[in-house]
Amino acid sequence: MFIADAQAHIWAPNSPARPWVPGREPHRKEALGAEELLQLMDAAGVARCVLIPPSWDADRNDLVLAAAQRWPERFAAMGRFDLDAPDGPARVARWCEQPGMRGFRISFSLPRWAEALEAQRVDWLWRAAAEAQVRIALMVSQAQLPLIDKVAARFPDLKVVICHLALPTEDKDEAAFRDFDLILPLAKRSNVMVKVSALPAYTSAPYPFAPLLPYVRKIYDAFGPRRMFWGTDLARMPCSYTQAIRFFTEEIPFLTEDDKHWIMGRGFCEWLGWPLPPGARA
Repeated sequence: MFIADAQAHIWAPNSPARPWVPGREPHRKEALGAEELLQLMDAAGVARCVLIPPSWDADRNDLVLAAAQRWPERFAAMGRFDLDAPDGPARVARWCEQPGMRGFRISFSLPRWAEALEAQRVDWLWRAAAEAQVRIALMVSQAQLPLIDKVAARFPDLKVVICHLALPTEDKDEAAFRDFDLILPLAKRSNVMVKVSALPAYTSAPYPFAPLLPYVRKIYDAFGPRRMFWGTDLARMPCSYTQAIRFFTEEIPFLTEDDKHWIMGRGFCEWLGWPLPPGARA
């Protein structure tokens, strides 16, 4: 099966020349580089991975771009976009001219961007991204989902994906899923996709993560397999890479083989405009 991971972070060691952001803890103390990630992917049978710079590495895009340019069939980049940078619309228009760059991610869950979203001060962003067909990965809170619903309705040509189903990063179990159903109304917007990513991190249950099944079912029924993208956010995983894969390929009884092909890689690659490699299921 062709497998593409919709999200992983790579980052460099903390150093005076490249300090991590104070107060933001990495998913692990040791840096995770592209070479190590490739080894982990090869061992688990993962063909591709989309790289996103982590917040503790100061949102630098250099490492993910370098990896995507060195291994263009294995990695693609969705970089961080600075909403405060000058000439924002022009930067959006040129964004994917960078070799290896397939879109960008914005964390509207952070306080400094949340207010701009709520005040509709980023309409220029939605308009520019829709015109340029730049894909946006959104890190948002569950409370912000109704705002994203309105954005998707106002900009039907905009292409967005909700990271980690908008689940609260620090919570598990009932606390994480208390407001889960807020994401379901967005399924009526055909321009909204979802990442079923990092899910094992949101439960205290061991593999095969049985408490997650009802929530995956709700997403499947609402969005369908072509609009839900598997991913790991690998350094956060409380399980092995192989277990994160097998949860979807072996432990979810309602998924058909065709469903799995879409969820495990084909859907995300097609959404990104990243052509499938020769031999992948067409």
